[in-house]
Amino acid sequence: MKTAKIFALSASLMLWFGCGGGSMSSGGGGGGGGGTPATVTISATKGAAFSVAMSTAFQPAEWDDQFFTLNPTATTMLGNLNPHHIRLQGVSQGVPQGSEGTNLTTWNFSTLDAIVQPVLGVGDHSPEFQIAKAPPYMYQNYDSSDSFSDLTFAQFAGYAQNLVQYYDTGGFTVNGTLYESPGFAQQGYTVTWWGIYNEPSINNQLTAAEYTTMYNALVPAMQSVDPTIKFVGMELCCGSEDWVLTFAQNVTAQVDVVATHYYSSCNQKDTDAMLLATVPQFVSSVQTIYTNLATNPALVTVPVWVTENNVNADYDAGNGMSACNPGQVFVPDPRGSSPFFAGWRPYVFSQLGQAGVPALYHWDFGADQQFGEVDYNTDAPQLGYWVDYELGQILPATAGSHVLQFSSSDATDLETLPVMNSDGSVVVMVANHAVANPETDNNGTGVAFTVTVDVSALGNFSTASLLIIDKDTSVADGPAATSVTPAAQMTIDLNGYSVGFLTLKP
Repeated sequence: MKTAKIFALSASLMLWFGCGGGSMSSGGGGGGGGGTPATVTISATKGAAFSVAMSTAFQPAEWDDQFFTLNPTATTMLGNLNPHHIRLQGVSQGVPQGSEGTNLTTWNFSTLDAIVQPVLGVGDHSPEFQIAKAPPYMYQNYDSSDSFSDLTFAQFAGYAQNLVQYYDTGGFTVNGTLYESPGFAQQGYTVTWWGIYNEPSINNQLTAAEYTTMYNALVPAMQSVDPTIKFVGMELCCGSEDWVLTFAQNVTAQVDVVATHYYSSCNQKDTDAMLLATVPQFVSSVQTIYTNLATNPALVTVPVWVTENNVNADYDAGNGMSACNPGQVFVPDPRGSSPFFAGWRPYVFSQLGQAGVPALYHWDFGADQQFGEVDYNTDAPQLGYWVDYELGQILPATAGSHVLQFSSSDATDLETLPVMNSDGSVVVMVANHAVANPETDNNGTGVAFTVTVDVSALGNFSTASLLIIDKDTSVADGPAATSVTPAAQMTIDLNGYSVGFLTLKP
């Protein structure tokens, strides 16, 4: 049976559910007055180091390639995120060789580069280019959803070499035509990070052993063109952590990162509580991946990046129906940009960071209310943009930051992350993901909490500020921090699904 094509029709985005549903979690008590009281007491004792880089993603294809044309100033919003190695996943016509359903081998980078070239000029100028698919002529029946014709992957390795030449070494020539990245020719921009295939456990009938053969074929071929490049392996989904064991025990090529994808649902009808219950499963999955990598001594220190993350992976199959739930009308999940996201994403950020994940990617940058940090057609920010922006600004990936030990009167509904930085400043993040009615709430309002944060063990601070993202946050302008007076006990009012950042400076 064929797996679904990696692309959807129209402007829909192809995604896959990264980790299966879950049992419902309990919610907090009903808020009244100033909200349900809670107390968090911060210790001066340092725990593990904490450093999570935030990033985002694009899917260059015929439904996505007009984003920067429609929004020529979008690079400003993108750059302000300070994104870490922006992910590029070219699919469908974003694959620059051949054409679906044909044996053509002609090259055309226009769809791909409509996204790639602007991204090269933003942030760290160092995207992760995921070679998500091979050209159609390399699959059975010239169909990119079918199985590979050549399971030695020699053809695919040659294609990957051409991509490295195009972006990193001045191009390649076919039939007298030079194909060269404008970013390289004009600014010297290159692609250092390369991802090897997308979600192989559900695409193209691959086995774990065949994927490892693919990886072992592509990586050395690409290194022969540019020995300085780095590689992201696996890009897992769907509870396929067992693939890591096969990969770890058989890979012979260089591995710099192993990546995985997590979504909390593939059904808009799932309740808020069901989505929140998947977050501990993400952590368990990451721990299993690290355990399986450690079976190969050469991979013990390889980090795990989460290169796709969002609340819901479902999409329009092209006929108005759900891709994940046949027979069900597709409805965009508003929780990707509602206050629910302000409680959910910081919870994910904290939990994955403490599990050893050094990079967390939003899927994806310009899209609809379910997926986008900004609106595809207008580049207007959505609430999720500000959540990701503040996580990246207030808790940046810097050396020398450590989690402080703490106690909380409600660790079920509140995710607390106290971090001390190398300069002695402290950030206490409290995310409120309490569900008012776990049985029925779907994009509910959450529960109000008044959180007293006791920082008396940390000594005196000269300045303090508080920033909150909730239902009252201006989506157009973003949240604004307010100055507060440093004290031994400080209060954060969280009105439903929300996150608060208390920043204390010596």
